[in-house]
Amino acid sequence: MHRFVIGGESEVVVGRGRARPALPVRPGREQAVIVTQAPVAAIAREVADELDAEVGAVHLIEVPDRDAAKTWEVVASLYDQLAARSLGRHDTIVGVGGGAVTDVAGFVAATWLRGIESVLVPTTLLAAIDAAIGGKTGINHAGKNLVGAFWHPRRVIVDLDVLDGLPVALRREGSAETVKAGYVGDPAIVAAYQRDGIDTPLDEVVPRAIAVKVGVVSEDFRESGRRAILNFGHTIGHAVETVTGLAHGHAVSVGMVAAAEVSRVRYGFDATSLTHTLFSLGLPVASAGTSKRAVLDLVARDKKRTAGAVRMVLLREIADPVVETVTEAELDAALEAVGITPPS
Repeated sequence: MHRFVIGGESEVVVGRGRARPALPVRPGREQAVIVTQAPVAAIAREVADELDAEVGAVHLIEVPDRDAAKTWEVVASLYDQLAARSLGRHDTIVGVGGGAVTDVAGFVAATWLRGIESVLVPTTLLAAIDAAIGGKTGINHAGKNLVGAFWHPRRVIVDLDVLDGLPVALRREGSAETVKAGYVGDPAIVAAYQRDGIDTPLDEVVPRAIAVKVGVVSEDFRESGRRAILNFGHTIGHAVETVTGLAHGHAVSVGMVAAAEVSRVRYGFDATSLTHTLFSLGLPVASAGTSKRAVLDLVARDKKRTAGAVRMVLLREIADPVVETVTEAELDAALEAVGITPPS
């Protein structure tokens, strides 16, 4: 069992079999609302059964899969259902599902009654090592995650048995964010994937990836400085995701290849090795045919754009990231590296 603490108030528990009790001790708690999605309904019901012994009333609310959950309409529906149940400040919202569910459950918890307790049970690799950890919550409006709040979950429970049972497609998508953690903060993660590929034991890389994120977030809760390194691959990746509809991890893979090209030009970083690592995992390393203009329009209004300049996370070498502004020429080269060019 691994236990990580962020800021003294938020903990991440990693092990096999969900930690019990699932909810932190909280005097006065009367209800828990579980926000979940259809593909993991069985796991959500198991969690509900576990909570029955701890809470007077447990309610299950299902939201759509993936980013269809991260809309104002879904959030408004959740608010209506919380109001109907008179969910109070002493109660708890539990998110059981992938990254979209943990994002929207966390956002609703952050904003309902100006903030109530949340507990997250991620059921995908991507959510377990990234989306559920660190207090970033959000929904999509005029771009990816442009509306949100920083709100730490009281507890995140990562069950490696659940992750081991994932379909290979979800394991592959989550490996993009796991590899990202390695490239920005832990060479051992990169080495493990280069050695074992998609079959890399999750016991080996999941706790290490979580340790990278916890360490960075603990230094910079609100992304005023160092935390921005966790956005490696996301500046272009988020834009590609929005334009093409690619799954988040796949789009981030493309974004990392683009950022690696700028890193190669500036610092001599081994972009070829990074590209090979991602390709060997079955992740996309290009997005040919994607509209360059649409991608650039989204990058231009991305939340990481400041003072009229586009900032990207670059790598001088593995585990040595920097956040710097990039020129239009460098941005063009980054897009060309992943096959995004103007129509001929």
